[in-house]
Amino acid sequence: MDKRLARKRRHLRIRNKIFGTPERPRMSVFRSKKNIYVQVIDDISGHTLVSASSLDPAIRDEIDNGGNVEAAKKVGELVAERALEKGIKKVVFDRGGNRYHGRIKALAEAARAKGLKF
Repeated sequence: MDKRLARKRRHLRIRNKIFGTPERPRMSVFRSKKNIYVQVIDDISGHTLVSASSLDPAIRDEIDNGGNVEAAKKVGELVAERALEKGIKKVVFDRGGNRYHGRIKALAEAARAKGLKF
């Protein structure tokens, strides 16, 4: 089986159990080889409330490579700051079918350290 297809199938299995509400939106992470992207989504209205990525101008000059753990930490901190500004304190973490280690774990721990609860 193709790796991407396997990840998508895992993600669909996770999405059957995880759902974002306005009180507790879903924090969805997508990881590519070169970058990492995260969105805080209200699934009821279907709107993205907050987003951040390693391509974001706010952190782009601070990182050399968007596809490493350091970049993931910066993105986690940035999304947590933006979510807290919008009044979002609790989220449901959606790892996107990826294993909880490496960049995914670094992003999650950085967001928790900045005050986001999940």
